[in-house]
Order: sequence, then structure tokens, then C-alpha cells
Amino acid sequence: MKRIAALIGRTAVACWHHGSPHFPPLPAWAPGPAYRCPQIRHLAAKQNKGQFKGQKINSKPVKLEKQQKQEVEIKQRMTVSELAKAMNKDIDHVYEALLNTDVDLEELEPDTVLEEKWIKEAVKRSGMKHKWAKLVETKVRENKDIQRQPPPDPAQLVPRAPVVTIMGHVDHGKTTLLDSLRKSQIAAQEAGGITQHIGAFRVQLPSGEKITFLDTPGHAAFSAMRARGAMVTDIVILVVAADDGVMNQTIESIQHAKKAKVPIIVAVNKCDKPQADPQRVKEELVGHDVVCEEFGGEIQANHVSALKGDNLLELAEATVTLAEVLELKGDPTGLVEGTVIESRSDKGKGPVTTAIIQRGTLRKGCTLVAGKCWAKVRFMFDEYNQAVSEAGPSIPVEIVGWKDLPSAGEEILEVESEQRAREVVEWRSYMEEQDKIKEDQQAIEAKQKQHQESYNKDRESMAHLSWRQRRAALYRANKHKLSHRLSEKTEIEELTLPIIVKGDVDGSVEAILNVLESYDADDQCELDVVHFGVGDISERDINLAETFSGEASVLATFDVTVGKKKIPVAGCRVQKGQLDKKMKFRLVRGRNILWEGSVTTLKHLKDEVLTVKTGMECGLSLDNEELEYKPGDEIICYSQSEIKQKISWDPGF
Repeated sequence: MKRIAALIGRTAVACWHHGSPHFPPLPAWAPGPAYRCPQIRHLAAKQNKGQFKGQKINSKPVKLEKQQKQEVEIKQRMTVSELAKAMNKDIDHVYEALLNTDVDLEELEPDTVLEEKWIKEAVKRSGMKHKWAKLVETKVRENKDIQRQPPPDPAQLVPRAPVVTIMGHVDHGKTTLLDSLRKSQIAAQEAGGITQHIGAFRVQLPSGEKITFLDTPGHAAFSAMRARGAMVTDIVILVVAADDGVMNQTIESIQHAKKAKVPIIVAVNKCDKPQADPQRVKEELVGHDVVCEEFGGEIQANHVSALKGDNLLELAEATVTLAEVLELKGDPTGLVEGTVIESRSDKGKGPVTTAIIQRGTLRKGCTLVAGKCWAKVRFMFDEYNQAVSEAGPSIPVEIVGWKDLPSAGEEILEVESEQRAREVVEWRSYMEEQDKIKEDQQAIEAKQKQHQESYNKDRESMAHLSWRQRRAALYRANKHKLSHRLSEKTEIEELTLPIIVKGDVDGSVEAILNVLESYDADDQCELDVVHFGVGDISERDINLAETFSGEASVLATFDVTVGKKKIPVAGCRVQKGQLDKKMKFRLVRGRNILWEGSVTTLKHLKDEVLTVKTGMECGLSLDNEELEYKPGDEIICYSQSEIKQKISWDPGF
């Protein structure tokens, strides 16, 4: 009986210890505490090692220390790259953190500004927590720019020579006219008979009067240069061929002159040709509001032959007469003011500008500012490349001493010191940067608004669906984005032509860029102007052109066993461009090409990929298993194409 009671007591205590709520109360004949206490002590807790009898057991639960989350300093208007840097992650991590959100990942670039909620969401999804960066009080920068001086005292004004611009259609004889006036051979030196940039010359007539002539290009691509010539001139001589009549650039030249409010003298050229019809030319000009004197207007018209020199003296005298009526005067005192007519890079002289002085007298040692460039004048030359000591109003001059090359058309202003020049340039660069930030921000906000409207529209179209149906629809729509890592996305295979533009002078580069801006066949082949500048083609330009192929360097080599074969694999990092598995590859060691062919395997981490971008590491094996890679080898990815593509673009010439 005692044995049974003891068994029941042990069972009862054991079940109670295990929390059985259904066990009935003990019977009255059950043994007392003398039998249960040892069992309670035995079954309730396991004695720890080294614990003495009678020592109390600490029954409080042990608290696990929480893992500290990484803090990320965030601020308003962070870009993707700034957020990645703050999180100490790469840009791909931010892209992945924003998957399955309303953010349009296809439009996301490293310099895209993120909204506050997406900054916080990316941090949260990365298992981190955010904190706001301390705001730094920004001081308003003092305006350090320089402006033109107030109008001069009329008592200081002295007569000056007129600045005359020769304008008109291409091949109507503008440069030949100047050539005859100054008895030189400029026209014979021009490429294709087209003036490539503005030429500034000073001509002294037999009567002693001096005239500064500007020769502007007549081609359609040089519209901006013609406009520049009109803005710095006093009189425009409009050259129209008697056998050709009014053409496109003739009309454009008339518009430039009227916009600048400059008087016009018409020179009907090539009157020596049998098919010449000067009367028809003047009648055509009436249709463009250029009314000659014989039709009751105020515009002088001269019939000339630039090639034979007929009536050129009469044209010059008409110019001097008009200049006297205009009573042209200038201020030779005070700080220098002028305009950059043309700029170029000279091997011996460095950056050189051709300028027209409009106020003051330029001398050696003057400090000038033009745009975001400044100069300490070292030398000055006239149109005959002869050194001059000074240049006053209406005098064209070449200026040597620029630290950088200013753009044609920039305003030249003299400052009192080099320090002041640096302040002006720094301020102008700062303001240009601020303006660019504002423009970029407006573009970003417009794109974000467009995306939000598109997102809302898509949501409205799925409003009638249940959340399960909506989730399935969104998954199907975004399935292509989830099929591979963002860093391994293959770029759309579009034909792109990278272009580097270099020219002898700034105006020529400007004209070429204007022509390229009219390109309208991007759907057939996209043009990408990667660099432009003035001067000869340099080694830097060649290096820049080379950056548009994929290129990787071998960091380590190892073998991978496939079946019974050991295949050599090169561990690489892409230095520039991107590796594309579909293209051809070349293994280069030093200056020697060891192999050319294709890639059999291209992997990033453990995944097979088609492309690997700049900065990423990869493993690749080539189609020649006998090749031995060495650290330092270069693997170049390239493509060859011999198909000439015809596009619909018409540049206008």
C-alpha cells in the first residue's frame, strides 16, 4: 500500500511539474510532504555544477543583449550614391533595398535625388536605423562678380574707327572682298573656300581713314558666329552675289543686323559675270525690308567685283561716310572693356584670344576676366602677327596670357589685381554650379511627378482587385526586374556612336556641336558627344577614346574542375567600360597580344552573367584551355563591325 501511494505521489508531482492542469486532487490517504519534497527537489530543477546544497536557485530569466543596429546619417535630398556611401554599401545595395516599392528602378541613376520616405525605407530594409545629420548653418556668399562701368563722361570721348562686319551667304565673295581691300591672300588659305572662323583685320584706306573689318562665315552651321559679329559691330556690309541673289544666309544676316540695330550697306558682288542681275538682287532685298536708296530707302547699294577690284574704293568711302554720320566715339581711359571674337590654343603661345577693344586701352600686364577665365596679359599681336604695345577702342588684337581658354563671345573686363580676378572666376563658377543644381532638381522633380502620376494611374486600374489579385498583377508586371541582380542587368543593345570633337578655334567647335544638335535619327543610331575642346588631338584624347572599350585586369588565377578536366579561370576586376560575353575578347600581356577569341564562362560571384560593369569583380574562362593567366594581364572586350549604316539625318550640307 505504501509502495502504491509512493508511486502515485511521484506521478502526481511529475505531472504537476510539467504543468498538467487536469490532474485530480490527491486522495486523503496519499503520503504527506515527507514523500513529495525529495521528488519536488529532484524533478523541479537540475542542480548546476558547483552549486552547493541549500544555495538558492536564481529563477530570473537571462536577458539576451540586443544587437546594435548600424546608424545611418541621413539628410534631405540625398542622391543614391550619397545614401550608399552613408550606409557603407555599394549602389546596387540601394537598388535592391528599393525593389518592390513605388520607385521606378529603371529611371534610378547614381545622382538621382531620393525622397525622404524612400531614404528611410532603404535604411529600414537594410536592417539599419537612421538619424538626421546635424544641420550646418550656411552663410550667404557675398557677390564677387564684376560688371561694366557706368557710361563715360562725354568730355572724355574721342573719335574712333568704325567696326564693320562683312556678312552674307556662303561663297558670295565676302573674304575675297576683304582680300582685295587689304591686298592679302586670305581666301586662298581657307579650307574649301569657306571661312572657318571670324577674322578681324584693320584696313587703312588711301585717304588715311582706318576701318576694322570682321569677316564672318557664311555657312548655316556658323549662325552663332554671325550673330556675335553683328553684336560687336557698328556697320554691316551685306554681300549678295549678283548672279545668285538672296539666299538663306543672306536673310539670316539681315535678321542678325536688325536684332543688333546695326545699319546696313549692300555690296552687290560679282557684277562682272555675264549672268549678273544687280537690279533683281535689290528688288529681292525689298521683300526682306532692306530698301535701297533708288527705291526710296536709306540703304546705300554698291555694285562691285571683289575679284577684279571694281568699285571697292566707292564701297569703302560709303562706309566712312556712314561712320561720320554715326559720330562713332570711344573712351580710351579707365578700365578695359572688350569682347572675345575668337579663341584658340596655340602650341607656342598657349590659350590665345582675338578681341575687339571697346573701352579703355589694353597694355601688357593688365589683368582681364572673360567668363570663368582670367589672364595676365603677357603679349599682344596685331592681325599681321606683329607685337603691339597697346590697343585702344575699335582695335582688334590677339591676347596671350590666359590661364584657360574663354569662349568666343565672352565679355572682357579689366580688374585691378590677380586676386580680384580669381574671386570673380570663383564666384561665376559657383553661380553656374548653383544654376545647374536648380535645373537638375527641376528635371528630377518633373520626372518624379510623372512617375507618381503613372503609378497612381496603375493603382486606379487595379482598385477593384483584392489585395491578393493586386499583388499577383504587380508581380507579373515587375517579374523582369526580379529575374536577375541589378548589377548584372544587360543593357539594351542599341547602336551608339561616341564622338570626340576637337577644332582649331572655339567657333568651329561651336558650329560642329550646333550641327550635331540637329541630329534626329536616335532611333537608328544614337550619337554620344563624350568630349569636345579646342586644339590639336592629344594623347589624352586618344586615351579617352580607348575608355569606351571594356577592359579588365587579372588579379588572381585558379583552376576549376569540370568533370575530369581542370579549366583555368582568371579572377578579374573591370577597370573601365564593361565586359560583354557576346563580344570578342583579347588577352594582353605588356604590349603583346597573346590570344583573341570568345569567353566560354563569365561569372559574378556564383551567378552566370552576360555583362560585368566597371568596378565589379568576376571570374572568366576563355575558349583556349591551354592559356596561362598571370596577375597583371589585361583582358580587353571589343567588337568589330564593317556594316555601313545609312540614316535619315540631313545636317544641311
